[in-house]
Amino acid sequence: MTDVPADALGPSEWTVPGQVGVGPWPGGPQAWPTDDRYDPELLANGDSRNVVDAYRYWRREAVAADLAARAHPFHVAIENFAHDHNIGTVVRTANAFAAAGVHIVGRRRWNRRGAMVTDRYLTVHHHDDVAGLMAWADAHGLTVVAVDNTPGAQRIETTQLPRECLLLFGQEGPGVTPDARAAAALTVSIAQFGSTRSINAGVAAGIAMHTWVRQHADLSTAW
Repeated sequence: MTDVPADALGPSEWTVPGQVGVGPWPGGPQAWPTDDRYDPELLANGDSRNVVDAYRYWRREAVAADLAARAHPFHVAIENFAHDHNIGTVVRTANAFAAAGVHIVGRRRWNRRGAMVTDRYLTVHHHDDVAGLMAWADAHGLTVVAVDNTPGAQRIETTQLPRECLLLFGQEGPGVTPDARAAAALTVSIAQFGSTRSINAGVAAGIAMHTWVRQHADLSTAW
């Protein structure tokens, strides 16, 4: 495996096409950094995890702590009353856009395969029902924004999203539940131009999060 400088920014897959991760730290143990963020096992054996190179060789707890310090002031919630297979994708995207947290509403179990282990670096909350989610959002000063193509929804393309908000997504098919829509302060829709009645919930979540990033994020801090 070809080595990539430890201080390189961005995924190593961009640096060396086809490569996944980096090999052992060059120079052997005597050259290892002494910073306690680094994991001796990763330094010795290499790091093939799904993390950008800025976090190569770091302990999992150190990565999570740094992400929490850099997190944006928006959260993401998705309803899980019928074990939605899109949740993993939503979690992975929330990690990519540095959401402050992800909330699963309904069933506690969800398919983590699509998350590509990114849930290890995020705070994932669970709420039994919509009422519990709304109470948590209210206690933390977050405006709940439901994302659903329903009558009366405002177009997300022309709507200013609140900086401190919780973006709420429904399940594939039924969308956001009526109780959630009624409790949300705002409902936004994504403009569509084709024949399909709706887009994948994971895709919708990515569009909504990127809309928040375009409106509020400091792009100079992006990888």
